[in-house]
Amino acid sequence: MENEEYVIELENITKEFPGIVANDNISLKVKKGEIHALLGENGAGKSTLMSILFGMYQPTSGKIKVKGKEVVIKDPNVANELGIGMVHQHFKLVEVFTVLENIILGVEPTKCGFIKFKYAKKRLEQLSKQYGFEVDFNAKIEDINVSMQQKTEILKMLYRENDILIFDEPTAVLTPQEIDELLLIMKNLAKEGKSILFISHKLDEILAVADTCSILRKGKLVQTLDVKSTTKEELSRLMVGREITFSYSKKEPIIKDTVLKIRNLSMLDKIHKGVLSVNNVSFDVRGGEIVTIAGIDGNGQSDLVFGITGLEKVEKGNIYIKDKNITKLSIFKRNNLGLCHIPEDRHKYGMVLDYDLQNNLILENYWKKRYTKGKVIQNKKTINENSNELIDKYDIRSGQGSSTVVRSMSGGNQQKAIIAREIERDPEILVAVQPTRGLDVGAIENIHNQLINERDKGKAILVVSYELDEVLKISDRILVMFKGQIVGELDPKNTTREELGLYMAGSKNTYNFKEGD
Repeated sequence: MENEEYVIELENITKEFPGIVANDNISLKVKKGEIHALLGENGAGKSTLMSILFGMYQPTSGKIKVKGKEVVIKDPNVANELGIGMVHQHFKLVEVFTVLENIILGVEPTKCGFIKFKYAKKRLEQLSKQYGFEVDFNAKIEDINVSMQQKTEILKMLYRENDILIFDEPTAVLTPQEIDELLLIMKNLAKEGKSILFISHKLDEILAVADTCSILRKGKLVQTLDVKSTTKEELSRLMVGREITFSYSKKEPIIKDTVLKIRNLSMLDKIHKGVLSVNNVSFDVRGGEIVTIAGIDGNGQSDLVFGITGLEKVEKGNIYIKDKNITKLSIFKRNNLGLCHIPEDRHKYGMVLDYDLQNNLILENYWKKRYTKGKVIQNKKTINENSNELIDKYDIRSGQGSSTVVRSMSGGNQQKAIIAREIERDPEILVAVQPTRGLDVGAIENIHNQLINERDKGKAILVVSYELDEVLKISDRILVMFKGQIVGELDPKNTTREELGLYMAGSKNTYNFKEGD
């Protein structure tokens, strides 16, 4: 008789791509009502394995059993029929459709050939209330931030009433409060009898919510552990094969001249017409310091960065790099004045996904003489050498090296490529939004060290982060945003998570900017 104790059984799954074995003879089992975490470095094969379970890839070899029966999951529709749903790390949303249209896409309720939008919306409003999600169902995907897009993906799965749920890095773009809510939702779903496969790089989350954890390294299953009997240190060591440092010893900053000046900056909200998303903001970032903007997502941080980097038009106010007014300059000219940008949405603003890695790594330098002859990009040897150097220095993992099409790379390795490109441009001011989003603990340690090294070279660094541990760890100064305004300036050495939380919630406002502060 088939074993019905397990709802999912993966037996000897192998998946090969050109130049790489993404999954190498992996076997794991998931019980009904269990939260089973998958942990591993960027490119370890976690997302590939779950994409096989969801029918997006076919295994090169191996078997899948669902609820005791061997199945062939040829596409996501078959997965859905088997009760399997997936929240993808990179959202599978139609940008010109509304939130509502995306959620019901493929399972639209109809009557006499017409879609019952009101019925669907009412049901989704009940789901949103049940799980504490605030979502504008009428907004288009292209107009909402990544946090709301993430909630759309989760609601899409809940709407389909799947009982085997795959969460691929679901907290990467959520705030600490939203993460706590989501982890509680996952626990409640498990109590209802749903089985959850949870991919995460965040060890604290795994320890907080998972029953079992399987660790992958370079495509192989290293070990499966009972989470209650393990530690953060053991998980990190199994994941990367070495000890990880969870604290940093930074030198005191050597403060230099002001590099970035923001004066009375205001930006219009893209969704709510006539409303200011950034309201009369002023601050400085000096050479030799890391200034971090903290705050709950949706309080104007994204629009502030769009204004600074030139992605959106400024409504009022001015932006200066070393006393040069850049407010109306093009992105190209801002870049040439030393502004570098690690964007929040790496797919939309950070890369050309169908280019190979080596060409993505010269996107902002392609016109320079070392890569061109006349006005044509021809120096392929130099482009390749630059790429190989950055791959080694930043540990960018890709199946075919420099010629790998970026779309086929893991999200974490795409992020490492963007960070490598921007830091190697030798910035005057580096603007980094969620720089460690989707990275494993080893890569986070490396990136934090890179940012601190740049700061120690005298560079000005502005970071936007929703990770409180990251904010407190790497900052020299913390600015807190609430409802489009700076409400506090804090010294990380003399503040606590609790005090930071009060500012983030709008309970305190002590910011009073003065020229030369």
